[in-house]
Amino acid sequence: MGLTYFKRLRMELDLTASLPSDRSLPAGYELVPFHEDLVRDHATAKYRSFREELDANVFPCLARRDGCLRLMREISGRIGFVPEATWLIRYRSGGSSRSEPIGTIQGIVFDDWGAIQNVGIAPGHRCKGLGAILLMRAAKGFRSTGLTRMHLEVTTDNTAAVRLYERLGFRQAKVVYKAADVAGV
Repeated sequence: MGLTYFKRLRMELDLTASLPSDRSLPAGYELVPFHEDLVRDHATAKYRSFREELDANVFPCLARRDGCLRLMREISGRIGFVPEATWLIRYRSGGSSRSEPIGTIQGIVFDDWGAIQNVGIAPGHRCKGLGAILLMRAAKGFRSTGLTRMHLEVTTDNTAAVRLYERLGFRQAKVVYKAADVAGV
């Protein structure tokens, strides 16, 4: 194991400005507001979204099902947890009676800011506008609680995510570094 530093951006969004209009979900997808009975579904979506991504190196719990469940329980149990900014996307393939959790976002209040904890879409469901839908729902959820600003952090190597955030109106506020033990370094 070796200590590696990951360069991350703190990106911020002014919630008093106009937000992009709602996009409609593609066929087969369902947007579900937070409910405590859905913690396992959020954890499953988180695991599917991050298990093979760079962020699983930065935050090793994202590479394990039990780690994602523990993290989701921790986030939803915080005093500053914002259910209105926490959403799940499920997908039901044609003819199937079961839907599967494939996207998630969670929000908390931190120092009078809405803070996104994780936003993830499972690899087979990316590039369909689902991440933008989750982010705008979270922004509206934060706004409904009286918050005027939100932020998130993203690893700079995740260029697709950085471009998405910029397209939605986020601006880069500062660079931060996250230290992580990474195997093989």
